[in-house]
Amino acid sequence: MKILKKWWIPLFILSFFAGKYLYQMPKFDDGERSPNFEWTLPSGEKSDLTKLEGKYVLIDFWGSWCGPCLVEIPGLKILFNKYQNVKFKNANGFEIVGIGIEKEEKRWKNAIRKKELNWENHVFDQVTNFRFFNSRVAKLYGITEVPTKYLLDEKGVIVLVNPSLEELDDFLKNKL
Repeated sequence: MKILKKWWIPLFILSFFAGKYLYQMPKFDDGERSPNFEWTLPSGEKSDLTKLEGKYVLIDFWGSWCGPCLVEIPGLKILFNKYQNVKFKNANGFEIVGIGIEKEEKRWKNAIRKKELNWENHVFDQVTNFRFFNSRVAKLYGITEVPTKYLLDEKGVIVLVNPSLEELDDFLKNKL
């Protein structure tokens, strides 16, 4: 009984972190085709991931309420400006599809304006409960935390899951 008491707490802690890791693991892995979804551009035109095939596409799940997401924005803007019109070996350019997981559309639009997010593809993914990320696109991708990122190749296949900005830059640089 004494041994059980001694190991119970570390075992509980290990189980907790293992469970948390598995819960937060991205739903998709590299080599899998990304599921398609549709959104409305600010112009009112409908778009979806198939319209971006032929380019590298970064799907970026973020929120205006998310500190780490906001910290990444300057680096994302640099990468977008650097690669948006570049001719890669197998692709023509780089796009970002920013999926804002938000309760209020006004707050999401204000963040886009204030942070000067100059890519065209912004998706408002309305959530009613941040604990479960129960919005349409977040559920499709099994999102459990933000930021979460997927880089798609020119055919819509996932090539990187949750890359750092440095990993993303290195990958794109190597595809020139």
